[in-house]
Amino acid sequence: MTDETLKDLGEIALPYNRRVVLREVKFDSGLTMTRLVFFEGKRVTQIDLDDATAEQLGNALLSGANR
Repeated sequence: MTDETLKDLGEIALPYNRRVVLREVKFDSGLTMTRLVFFEGKRVTQIDLDDATAEQLGNALLSGANR
């Protein structure tokens, strides 16, 4: 298993009693990613994003919110 260093970046409450936690993940290889951890009851979904994908997702969310 790969060793990782985690840094919490924030937590957002979502509709329907759900939440998402944002974390910075640094791997031993030097790679840094943004991790989204979604909590829905007992279900947990974890997604790692590289910088370009995180930026693309952020821009898409902003675009949707500004409509």
